Amino acid sequence: MLFYRAAVDLSRSTLNYVAGVIRRHRKAIGSAWRLLNPGQQALRKAKRDGLHYLVLDGTLIRTDRIAADRPYFSGKRRVHGMNVQVIASPNGAILWTSGALPGKAHDLIAARIWGILRALEQAGIITLADTAYQGAEGPVRTPYKGKNKPESQKQANRAHAKLRGPGERANAQLKSWKILRKLRCSPSKAGHLCKAIAVLQNHRAGQAA
Repeated sequence: MLFYRAAVDLSRSTLNYVAGVIRRHRKAIGSAWRLLNPGQQALRKAKRDGLHYLVLDGTLIRTDRIAADRPYFSGKRRVHGMNVQVIASPNGAILWTSGALPGKAHDLIAARIWGILRALEQAGIITLADTAYQGAEGPVRTPYKGKNKPESQKQANRAHAKLRGPGERANAQLKSWKILRKLRCSPSKAGHLCKAIAVLQNHRAGQAA
């Protein structure tokens, strides 16, 4: 088991393997890469891999907070939880996850707090997001809102949803892990757990390739 203040099932051999891969990779690519934070590393990798666009989406990791814990209550989803931002590839592979904010935080505000919009603009990669991110700066593209939209906007929204949909499966992958279905540890650990799970999923995908 690999322990945070909660636990994620992980064999010692897998832990040692992943740690070794990270050490060898960082040694091979030199110090300039190590100076980048994880988010910058993910966006740099996306450009190197030739991805034409990314998908940005927020997810709510449910917690066992009580009614008095108002900052943790998401009015949108009507449950208590922690807001985690996820950047995924077009096929739903998780490229990066943010830390956790109380569930009351709006997705657009969370994206600004974590510097996601600024990083995306610097990377120059078109990013598709849902209407919760309307008003975002830079290359973020969101659907048209409002009733009685012209047919051209309806068609644009359908195309947007078709492209964005597979990428949004990244959040479903995160929540397929039992530990994230409802946290019973410190809510602040949600972000750390998401990051650990993202590493494990990418490791599994690499083994299957």
